[in-house]
Amino acid sequence: MLATLDRDEPAAQGARAAAPRADDWLLLIGRVLLAALFLGGAAQKAFEPGQVEGLLAGWHLPGLLVWPALAYNAAAGLALAFGVAVRPVALSLALYCAATSVFHFQPEDPWQMTIFVKNWAIAGGCLALAVAGAGRISVRLA
Repeated sequence: MLATLDRDEPAAQGARAAAPRADDWLLLIGRVLLAALFLGGAAQKAFEPGQVEGLLAGWHLPGLLVWPALAYNAAAGLALAFGVAVRPVALSLALYCAATSVFHFQPEDPWQMTIFVKNWAIAGGCLALAVAGAGRISVRLA
């Protein structure tokens, strides 16, 4: 079963796939940029888990939560990069960014407040991607 975009015309949903358009290339670039952010976050958690564990400890949460967060960041980043299940993944990432922004709400620390605001901006990008979908340039699961 080939997935198609909601905006595709019925004729384009036939056996012959339509050529990618400029907006499909822009969606690919946007997906890859967002994926890079989450894959980088996974790598950071893998190579320096102590930073996240310290942040979690400050909220009286177990440091072991760094590992499921790493797995989620990696899986979601790969899904965005390859264009697999983009709508639900992007929606879950928007919720993840909103939830994790709480850890960075530290008005006395301008650096943390910048991260707080960036988390909300990334959530907005993920919501837009959840609406737009993967575009035509993506892995199609048959």
